[in-house]
Amino acid sequence: MGIVKIDDELHEEARRASAVMCRSINAQAEFWMKIGMLAEANPTLSFNDIVKVQLEVAQLRMARPVVA
Repeated sequence: MGIVKIDDELHEEARRASAVMCRSINAQAEFWMKIGMLAEANPTLSFNDIVKVQLEVAQLRMARPVVA
């Protein structure tokens, strides 16, 4: 574990996003870094595709939406 220096404005954005997403500021920043790293490694995938693949890797099945 280490310390990462980030811009104050980016820290504030992470703080606000973390409140919405029910994550700590550190967890929000880590999420953004992981998604960014995966996006750079897989430039043809959308955000939703990246999240879907990560859920599959974790063997997590999400509930399907109810269709009326």
